[in-house]
Amino acid sequence: MSEFPEYVDVSYAEGEGETAADYPALEDKIEKAIEVVTTGLEEYENPAIMWTGGKDSTLTLYFVKEVVEQYGFDLPPTVFIDHYQHFDELLEFVDRWADAWDLEVVFARNEDVGAYVEEHGLEPGDDIEVAELSEHNRHHVREILEYDDETFPFLLDTYVGNHLLKTVALNNTLEERDIDGIISGIRWDEQEARAEETFFSPRHDPDIYPPHDRIQPILQFDESDVWDAFWYYVVPESVEDFPDDGYVPQDYDDLPNGLTHEDIPVSPKYFAGFRSLGSEISTEKSDEEPAWLQDLENTTERAGRAQDKEDLMERLRDLGYM
Repeated sequence: MSEFPEYVDVSYAEGEGETAADYPALEDKIEKAIEVVTTGLEEYENPAIMWTGGKDSTLTLYFVKEVVEQYGFDLPPTVFIDHYQHFDELLEFVDRWADAWDLEVVFARNEDVGAYVEEHGLEPGDDIEVAELSEHNRHHVREILEYDDETFPFLLDTYVGNHLLKTVALNNTLEERDIDGIISGIRWDEQEARAEETFFSPRHDPDIYPPHDRIQPILQFDESDVWDAFWYYVVPESVEDFPDDGYVPQDYDDLPNGLTHEDIPVSPKYFAGFRSLGSEISTEKSDEEPAWLQDLENTTERAGRAQDKEDLMERLRDLGYM
């Protein structure tokens, strides 16, 4: 494999064969995350941060902000994929914390599909005519996905819908912004399709995506680690009136010192029992308890999402999905 970009000096094998158990303490995981982010900001000329407003990407953003503050790097822009089916609360969360943290947010959208949806007044699940899309989108549907039907539903949880609304939107933005490294908050324990990822993961095939690398600093975290990091590091260091030694809320309204959900960089949907925030249409809460109090070891955080099929995730990953 030829190196891309030529000026980048990273090991694409770093993390190969490892699991979260190789980083036994939370401090070990945090130290590795800081190391990966620091290398990413040093090596890439035009990096960006993938931010969904969810817990994993917000934790990743926190580590980037910490490294930027400590070492004086410029804070990269964040890329938010707007697939037109988000929870309203999530969009409000992104707007609020982008303002609080002075973030540059680049909204990645498949505007061709979005314009078609708006023009025809479509609701999620309604059919989109392939023939009425742009040549670029038709190429992806017919040549890349090898999809033969005349229509596909306006839904994320389908092969075509997910690819056009997320992956094509992301790849278009990577190309338009000339991004050479995207800092992503995926984890080894999420899915089999991500279990073999490394801390620096090449995406160099120009026939599939704009050549770039994935910088993945929280691979070594599991779901409970993410929440521990929030309640003992992210929130205490981000919220002035939060206890310095941390505090774990025990129900939806359990916040200390008169704080409200708007004061906390954790989406209220997690307090309400959601463990994943994929889309308003296809994601349901997992339980009535806040996400961090649920049975994290014996249940999957993506159980509330319709698109939790490993074969689909593997194919989407090969096409450039996160």
